[in-house]
Amino acid sequence: MFANPPSAHQDLVIGHSARMRAVFEFVNVITRSDSTVLITGESGTGKEVIARLIHDTSRRKHRPFVAVSCALFSETLIESELFGHERGAFTGAIKDRPGRFEMAEGGTIFLDDVDDVPLAMQVKLLRVLQNRTVERLGGTRLVPINARVLAGSKRDLKQMVAEGRFREDLYYRLNVLPLTLPPLRERREDIPVLLDAFLERFFRSRGDPKPAVSPTVVQAFTDYAWPGNVRELENACERIAQTNTCGAVRVGCVAATILLAARGDGARPVPPAAASATGAISLDDRLRELEANLIRWALEATHGNKSKAAALLNIKRSTLGDRIRHCGLQLAPSEMDDKDPSPAMQGPESR
Repeated sequence: MFANPPSAHQDLVIGHSARMRAVFEFVNVITRSDSTVLITGESGTGKEVIARLIHDTSRRKHRPFVAVSCALFSETLIESELFGHERGAFTGAIKDRPGRFEMAEGGTIFLDDVDDVPLAMQVKLLRVLQNRTVERLGGTRLVPINARVLAGSKRDLKQMVAEGRFREDLYYRLNVLPLTLPPLRERREDIPVLLDAFLERFFRSRGDPKPAVSPTVVQAFTDYAWPGNVRELENACERIAQTNTCGAVRVGCVAATILLAARGDGARPVPPAAASATGAISLDDRLRELEANLIRWALEATHGNKSKAAALLNIKRSTLGDRIRHCGLQLAPSEMDDKDPSPAMQGPESR
């Protein structure tokens, strides 16, 4: 079994958690199989990356890998995209065009968002999977296909079957080898590894070595729930790499939404008192509230040491004092540490 997946997208699926080791073991077991795999997981968990990993470790790895999102096409276009069309099949069809199944000949086709396939189209997809032939739109000839089918779903297809939104016979045809990808919040021990890998990649792409990362940043990333999963984490790391100028990744480099949500204050609705009778809110008041929450978070993280808190927030100690007064914060005695900062504790603006 491979310790880390041999894929061009390896950093998206690395992980040492028990959940991810089970995923890698599953991929290793089905290496020689041609059976259909149904990959289920929330958006952003890496379903296409795992599908490519399955292809790259299979005996079909030297043949095409074709990925198509079934959510991208309307009901009238999806048939042409998957099965192809003949010249004159519809307005604009000026020449014959093979579909994605034919493009994947000898290789693998990944049908992502299969839960978005319209009911009318599901019966045609079922027929293709059963007969291993496609009939182009506007054509009469059956074209044999030789492509392994992998499918991805962000919803529970079994539940959709119960609700009458997905064909039961198609579900069983797809669910030969089921694989569920865990959301990032259920494998938090992998977050520091992913954080390191993404930062390494993005800083390298801009020609710089990856800087040191504050343990507080690592903890904030680990505590955050990541509703967008690995994709959201990747985007957050790219933002840090593109905006970082201080040679270190500190709290001030991290989006406030992540910091506040990580400590339990994020994404809270605006209280009624903050809104007028028309439902409007004061942007200045809201920004002041966010700033106050960040300052309190930094002071809590540093046990009230203002010098260290300023360093975490990437500002001068004197600026921190000004912002405390601006926000009208009433600090507890434990937050009134007025020790002179040592050079090591100075924020980057004071250097």
